[in-house]
Amino acid sequence: MLKIETIYWLLGAFLLFAAALNLRERRFAMAAFWAILACAFLFGDAILAALAHGSHWPAQAMGIGVLALGVMAARVGMRASTDDVEAIAARRADASRLGNRLFWPALAIPLVTLVLVLGANTLHWNATPLIETAHGTLVALGIACVVAFIAALRVTRVPFVAGLGEGRRLLDTLSWAVLLPMLLATLGSVFAATGVGDAIAGLVSAVIPTDSPLACLTAFVLGMVLFTVIMGNAFAAFPVLMAGIGLPLLVLRHGAHPAVLGSLGMLTGYCGTLLTPMAANFNIVPAVLLELPDQYGVIRAQMPTAFALLAVNFLLMWLLVFR
Repeated sequence: MLKIETIYWLLGAFLLFAAALNLRERRFAMAAFWAILACAFLFGDAILAALAHGSHWPAQAMGIGVLALGVMAARVGMRASTDDVEAIAARRADASRLGNRLFWPALAIPLVTLVLVLGANTLHWNATPLIETAHGTLVALGIACVVAFIAALRVTRVPFVAGLGEGRRLLDTLSWAVLLPMLLATLGSVFAATGVGDAIAGLVSAVIPTDSPLACLTAFVLGMVLFTVIMGNAFAAFPVLMAGIGLPLLVLRHGAHPAVLGSLGMLTGYCGTLLTPMAANFNIVPAVLLELPDQYGVIRAQMPTAFALLAVNFLLMWLLVFR
């Protein structure tokens, strides 16, 4: 059975590879950054096992490492190495030669993920599931990324190590921003655990007529967008809004379908992702990579799509969640 731990180990190994390349190039801050992050993926289970046996120093060491990541991101130069003119010219020539075939590996990621998730119940070997059911979606995504990497090697016909090197170059270019989705998702869990959802439920109950399903749904939809704009990620907003409005008011009080509410609610949160600079890895980093004159140009281009998608999502939720 392929478990989520295997995907974590692959990520940790790639981060160590990136750290080794940066160390060889004497870019010590970047090397240390990826090496510390690799430890979280490679030794997470060992840290939890040590805590279960009463040993706290591995977790404390990892905590110091996380603080070091923040310090390095804020104070230390974390810029990618500059390519020479010949490397840039060669990359552009390859892009012109391959054309739209460059998009095939990227499109393989959602396609393979969808196929594996939908077919997970049929993937067995001697009655043993081939994919861990508890984290089936994440495992499927990890497998899809490996398949996409192999497809990229096939399309571009570059050596395996060269493909890893290009991945390291992209990772260095994104730098600390690559951590934002994980950090913001964790922030949402922290908010939910500390009772922010209960506070929102009390506030909403005092402001809107909770006997109206339309009013509760409107508060949930707008809250998902607003919290996503503030925190930069729908994963951070979702547990807070579901705990504060979704479960107590919509599901338990008005009988909303939880699966429909959850799926469309997350998609509604992504409307906020399109509108906020807090989603730096989506909206600010691409502008820097493309050298756009307006750093908010990506957000301005996405605004019509965000508001149109918000209106469609609200209509779909009103028609489907209470059926």
